[in-house]
Amino acid sequence: MFVIITYDVAEKRVNKVCKKLKEYLTWTQNSVFEGEISKSLLMKCMYELEMIIDKEEDSIYLYEVGNPRNIKKRIFGQEKNFDELFL
Repeated sequence: MFVIITYDVAEKRVNKVCKKLKEYLTWTQNSVFEGEISKSLLMKCMYELEMIIDKEEDSIYLYEVGNPRNIKKRIFGQEKNFDELFL
């Protein structure tokens, strides 16, 4: 399945959340990850994120796309690849 995950977490947890999501998905913009992932890996990822965040303060949004062929992605302006920026 194809997923998009966005997050808004306290500054002290941003790096941990970002690092965790990099293990599973592609970093496309600040606080945005996307990519193909199996249901079992997604469940594992979300469990690990729940161990990092403070549910009273932070939020994670998960968008699941059943058929990724129905997604039309258009980029306006500069396309960023954060993984290349920091290698």
